[in-house]
Amino acid sequence: MEYKRKAVVAGSFYAANRQSLEAQIKNCFLHEIGPGVLPASAQEKERKIMGIIVPHAGFMYSGPVAAHSYLQLSFEKTPRTIIILGPNHRGLGGEVSLMSSGQWQTPLGTIEIDQSIANEIIAHDEKRILRDDFQAHLFEHSIEVQLPFLQFIYPNSEFKIIPISIINQQLVSMKYLAEIIYETIKDKYQDFLLIASSDFTHYEEQESTKHKDSEGIKEILKMDTDLFYMTIQNNNASICGPGPISVVMEACRKLGVNQGQLLKYATSGDVSGIYDQVVGYASIIFQ
Repeated sequence: MEYKRKAVVAGSFYAANRQSLEAQIKNCFLHEIGPGVLPASAQEKERKIMGIIVPHAGFMYSGPVAAHSYLQLSFEKTPRTIIILGPNHRGLGGEVSLMSSGQWQTPLGTIEIDQSIANEIIAHDEKRILRDDFQAHLFEHSIEVQLPFLQFIYPNSEFKIIPISIINQQLVSMKYLAEIIYETIKDKYQDFLLIASSDFTHYEEQESTKHKDSEGIKEILKMDTDLFYMTIQNNNASICGPGPISVVMEACRKLGVNQGQLLKYATSGDVSGIYDQVVGYASIIFQ
């Protein structure tokens, strides 16, 4: 029987029923920190956005920042397959865990995993760093919180996903993972979207957080993963998903993208008004 992963953070990170969740997502787009408009209703433009970086906190805090990237995606045709990479906060499963089959459920419906493409990715992994493992995804929120946004901007579209949860974020492994993904999608790349789910600096005061994040974002926009990792280390920046970010940067660079675009940066303090311990959020696209 095909495994169905239930929405484990519905009711905590975002609303637990369809009506409330749709209203919550609309508010993210219309929020003063959000883009201020709702997504386009028809996706007709050819796809130019190859990858995005979006945060994964509760929708109340990071949803308006994430909405900037999802608004831009709404102007383009729906990708066939969306590869979503997120850090593994729980420590369950393999160091790099791909879920190759099954379904993910949210209050907005069910999304199928693209089993054929997942198997292609696994087949390209000659070093065997990937584990086909659903346990890594059981309680992890970083991938799940992207799904309601995707379902909202692509209503009635039969896109599929490939979730990849990452514990081992060493840069050498991330560059290799980017190569695997690139080799899989390079001949049909317009069918794909890559998503890196990551928050930025955690639990520092506002100005320190903004400074550390601006230094890291500078290297992301230049698409330099080596300098990005060096900047994180030098600044002791607690970015939780440097690995997923670097995979998307490297794969997009191989696909011909030469720079990133920062759409929005804000912190949890900008929402709550409490600035002594904040988390940074960024919305970045590669097109």
